[in-house]
Amino acid sequence: MKVGFVSLGCSKNLVDTEMMIGIFEKNGYEIVNNENIADIIVINTCGFITTAKEEAINTILEMAKLKEKNCKYLIVTGCLVERYKEELLKELPEVDLFIKFSEYKTFWEQVQNLLNRDKNVKNEQLDFLDRIITTGKNYAYLRIAEGCNNFCTFCAIPYIRGRFVSRKEEDIIEEAEKLAKEGYKELIVIAQDTTKYGIDIYKEPRLDKLLHKISKIQGIEWIRFLYSYPETITDELIKEVKENDKICKYFDIPIQHISNKILKKMNRKSDKESIINLITKLRKEIPNVVIRSTVMVGFPGETEEDFEELYEFIKWAKFDKLGCFMYSKEEGTVAYNMENQVHPMTKKKRYNKIMKLQKEISEENLKKHLGKNLKILVENKGIGRSYMDVPEIDGVTYIKGDAKINSFIKCKITGVKEYDLIGEIIE
Repeated sequence: MKVGFVSLGCSKNLVDTEMMIGIFEKNGYEIVNNENIADIIVINTCGFITTAKEEAINTILEMAKLKEKNCKYLIVTGCLVERYKEELLKELPEVDLFIKFSEYKTFWEQVQNLLNRDKNVKNEQLDFLDRIITTGKNYAYLRIAEGCNNFCTFCAIPYIRGRFVSRKEEDIIEEAEKLAKEGYKELIVIAQDTTKYGIDIYKEPRLDKLLHKISKIQGIEWIRFLYSYPETITDELIKEVKENDKICKYFDIPIQHISNKILKKMNRKSDKESIINLITKLRKEIPNVVIRSTVMVGFPGETEEDFEELYEFIKWAKFDKLGCFMYSKEEGTVAYNMENQVHPMTKKKRYNKIMKLQKEISEENLKKHLGKNLKILVENKGIGRSYMDVPEIDGVTYIKGDAKINSFIKCKITGVKEYDLIGEIIE
């Protein structure tokens, strides 16, 4: 039977999808990229915020139409199912099987029971080592932990994915070595909170030590890590990033806000002073560092003064990369019942103002690279990325000249195009 997959949401969810693909392939199913010819369609959903939930429902309804044609079984998994399985069972009878994130230990058993095969089937586990990479030949995600202990008042992740659990270092290294042997040159280390890696099983943060060990693996040329909470970025981690040539000088630090009043209401562990000190320190210690951040506008109780404080801070910080989100009211979170909810039009206005400012800052930052030489990983014909860019999130470098895909080249930067660079091959 042919199986097609739709993966929604974040890169952490994508790793789950890749493990699902791996277990189907291991058991003799044919994996296809065209849902129109699939006998089985598996949708791995996101349920983080309202827009993600809407996308998931729309995707399920769209795929359900294919049951009138070739599709025999529609399976829906992931975070949306974790949050709303009972409601989904009532509202979407077109779906043959819903599997919650917390039920992944019985994933294969449930699938086989649906397909009416051997009722005594061995209950195989989703396995990192068996997953099928779907991101191409250049890079792969390396998930080092699951869950979150932060319990930010706006976030449902701890209730969906559970408490923070680190993977064993030796298991991560084994997976990284396998990926290197398969030809992947860039590993992107992910977790909900990467900088807390090791605290639960080793009683200390050990991301710096883990990155150092990964960098010793032959074949890996670039390592980057995402989702670093500001309060757990240690001096040891900064030193490792500064001195290790394989680690991209890139920090992804979701601060969410800068007003101490709002940060406290969000149950964030950092304050304005510590955030400013961290950014100053990173730029002093690593002169070519790229800092990406994420902020949220429209959190309950955010006044015009709070927003202006955030706006002025972004002017000062001049983040190389910045994502901005409008607060989404999520059931089950503390903020859901907070007073002084901000009007949607006000949220949109504030969002637009932040993104307009960031567009100007981004172009100003990129122009600093004009005339400089950068190492570029070629991903497609005429397109690559520098150490400054995370795939599917940040910009790209448009390359003038022919270069082999999945190779590293040197380019002289000759132009800037909004969030992207233009370069000419010099080596």
